[in-house]
Amino acid sequence: MRKLLTLLLLSGLGVTAHAQEKNSFELGLHVGYNAATVSTSNQTNSDFRSGFNLTAVGDYFFSDRWSIKAKIGYDQKGWDNGYLINLDNGQTFNTNYEINYLTIPVMANWHFGKKRNWYLNFGPYFGILLDAKETKFNTDLKDFIHNRDIGVDLGIGVKLPIANKLKVLLEVDGQSGITDLFKQNQGYRIRTGRSSVNAGLLYNL
Repeated sequence: MRKLLTLLLLSGLGVTAHAQEKNSFELGLHVGYNAATVSTSNQTNSDFRSGFNLTAVGDYFFSDRWSIKAKIGYDQKGWDNGYLINLDNGQTFNTNYEINYLTIPVMANWHFGKKRNWYLNFGPYFGILLDAKETKFNTDLKDFIHNRDIGVDLGIGVKLPIANKLKVLLEVDGQSGITDLFKQNQGYRIRTGRSSVNAGLLYNL
């Protein structure tokens, strides 16, 4: 992560982009690598599921420093090396959990740097469950998992101009759920989490 932030910093040096004007709007698309897991109140699972996200982005500017950003995208979450218990005999198996959402964050976006090409965004997200399964027996888990995932999104990135009105986006983003994953959870509340590294294109309308 430190190397990636260093790369973003070096990429942002010498950029000749101009700050966005009030009432301007950017529209774009990015794809990213996801490292997803789950956590409880006192423990975070260390076996991350590798996945991806494909996300559309819209960003409306109130000034050269502030905008509101909305996203909608396919988001792969879950975790690896989890436990599956046979309720009939108590036998336990190791399995991977694949849980995929349509995720919609709405965030305040603060733009900084000499050319305002850096940004920090933060705000809530709402996830709609698309599908869920475990891989040991390929069992469908949708009936056991809530159909929504609500949490907080935080990201930092840089936008690099490559043509008139067109920019490359490089971003590090993280989501932390606040709602329980399972409908009938007998132990600690289990919450989703994922970090992503994203790259994409933005067009200034």
